[in-house]
Amino acid sequence: MASQRLSGKTVLITGASSGIGRSTALEFARTSPKNLRLILTARRIDTLREVASEIAHEVGDGVKVLPRKLDVSNAQEVYAFVKDLPEEWKDVHVLVNNAGLVKGVARAPEINQDDMQIMFATNVAGLINMTQAILPLFQARGDGGHGDIINVGSIAGREAYPGGSIYCASKAAVRSFTESLRKELIASRIRVIEVDPGQVETEFSLVRFNGDKAKADAVYAGCEPLTPADIAEVIVFTATRPENVIIADTLVFPNHQAEYLIVDWCMTFAPLIATTDSIINRCAGGHRDVDDVIDGEYYMKV
Repeated sequence: MASQRLSGKTVLITGASSGIGRSTALEFARTSPKNLRLILTARRIDTLREVASEIAHEVGDGVKVLPRKLDVSNAQEVYAFVKDLPEEWKDVHVLVNNAGLVKGVARAPEINQDDMQIMFATNVAGLINMTQAILPLFQARGDGGHGDIINVGSIAGREAYPGGSIYCASKAAVRSFTESLRKELIASRIRVIEVDPGQVETEFSLVRFNGDKAKADAVYAGCEPLTPADIAEVIVFTATRPENVIIADTLVFPNHQAEYLIVDWCMTFAPLIATTDSIINRCAGGHRDVDDVIDGEYYMKV
């Protein structure tokens, strides 16, 4: 049934070169391998072409893939991209706003201006740019419009944590925009959906720590995070429900996670300069063990 609901549709995924975006492209292709179009965008066109080749190898030519280099933070580039889509690709049915990033763990007043700008430009403005460019295509359909807008948020948009104020603020903005948009489109058949992952193992932490693999790997040490494929399954599930059903808001945790603070405060997302006893007392009454010391600061395994 899921395959039938996707048959003949065109899906546009931003940030599709790696992580959740790449896995989402593969999951859509596997779910509807006979009659589907995928528009994949990201800044890294070579990697997008690799994803397209992987899809072709796995499912054959039943899924058509159009890889395109795109910087979603550039509004003019986004509108030109949508306007210049080949005619057979213009009938987009599903938009997955996945492009996003995090930079740094600095706290005010030491937050890097460039990090702040790129997070808001990509995570917030980029998502809104894509939505505004694609929404008129949805609204042009009958009965007030049809289509799915699926925004990939984060638990960080619900629970702020020290050392992540800008990223948390950007994802809170995504959440507010998503909720407002859903209410604005309530008279249409356009579904507005948010999927908020908890801890997922992707390139995300590598970007955050500016390519420092040791620090990035420490984020996931001693626990079993979600995989991009886990989130991709949820995204595709929301897009393949009957037209009258909206999975409006989904929070996805790995089974060791109960809230943002436990995982990310006690691990490497928020550096804590404190004594061992102080950290343990903050983390569930001392039921966690100090695992690593990175750059002179304590980090926790949960």
